[in-house]
Amino acid sequence: MSRVGDAERIAMRGLLDTVNQELGTPLSRAWEQAFWAVPRHRFLPRRMWVGAELEPCDQGADPEAWLRHAYADESAVTQINDGRVPHDDEQRWASCSASAPSVVFRMLDMLDVENGLKVLEIGTGTGWNAGLLAHRAGAENVTTVEVDAALSARAASHLRNAGLEPTVLSGDGAAGVPDGAPYDRVIATCSVRRVPASWVRQTAPGGLILTPWETPWFCYGLLRLTVGEDGAASGRFAPHGAFMLMRNQRTDLRIYRDVVREEHVPTESSTTVSPWSVTGDAWAARFSIGLQLPDVWHAWHDNPDVPGVTSRLWLATTDTGSWAAVDWDGRTDERFTVWQHGPRRLWNEVETAHDRWRSAGEPGPGRYGMTVDTDGNHVAWLDDPDHPVAATV
Repeated sequence: MSRVGDAERIAMRGLLDTVNQELGTPLSRAWEQAFWAVPRHRFLPRRMWVGAELEPCDQGADPEAWLRHAYADESAVTQINDGRVPHDDEQRWASCSASAPSVVFRMLDMLDVENGLKVLEIGTGTGWNAGLLAHRAGAENVTTVEVDAALSARAASHLRNAGLEPTVLSGDGAAGVPDGAPYDRVIATCSVRRVPASWVRQTAPGGLILTPWETPWFCYGLLRLTVGEDGAASGRFAPHGAFMLMRNQRTDLRIYRDVVREEHVPTESSTTVSPWSVTGDAWAARFSIGLQLPDVWHAWHDNPDVPGVTSRLWLATTDTGSWAAVDWDGRTDERFTVWQHGPRRLWNEVETAHDRWRSAGEPGPGRYGMTVDTDGNHVAWLDDPDHPVAATV
């Protein structure tokens, strides 16, 4: 065990107990050894950002609060606004975080790492995950790449201080690291909307790719792929985790700035499908709709400045070509007004996707899978690859 103070040791023990409880089974001996040998707090910056408003928490100003956040089983925001200092009136948003420890160890267990396997990590972040991998597989077998050069340099310093020196690179993780290929394991610590073909090509037959998953409709789930002898990767989703999106796959869209125009004349109709049945806590439905409509996103607008409308659900395509709105009048939950514009009837597509999900028995993410070939073509499927998820258009 690395030398830690009494307060840190107590905090680590508390976190370990929480992680074991969350996972439903104790960590394996190998991962528990890594947990103690690579203390999380040594990889976190002296300033973290906490709470819904992302208020700063400084180690020097309040060391007890800082340590409490360092060893909570929750993500720790370590960078905001891509490292820029936000203006006084600018909204703070998380651009890098250390994932919740129970999620970290769940993913490491799913990755099935053994000593001597070659591992590529996409998204170094603080370096803690790379440190755990290096302790388990051997530092000489671990390569980690980070798009943010400042974060990469800081993580490399943390790793050296911990006595671990995997290969730390700064660059676009979507390209992988071809010089070290093939890899036995590829793990991403950021979510993707499409698995880069480079990851598939750089993974050895029989190797695993594990990545958080996101669609514009819903950020949720892990995708675990196995690469076959033909070079294609196929595997199932798991119902765990929500991660920040890979930077080069981000979209920055706003309804009124980018989509709706004054000259648009939408068509009016009605629906009996509640907008909350495809959003909110209906996470299984949201996951399924996201797979069926991979280019559609939504946003809620409460109390819009529209007479007789209490809440409005907006839908739009990522190319901004089509949009829809579903209005709730605050009185009845049996019928809702629908407005649609553009070449696609988006609410009709959502209704179709929702009906298919219900007809299939309301499956959760674990019944869905994905196949990705070396050209980057994606085919989502339900239960097995012979049952592809049909497009709604």
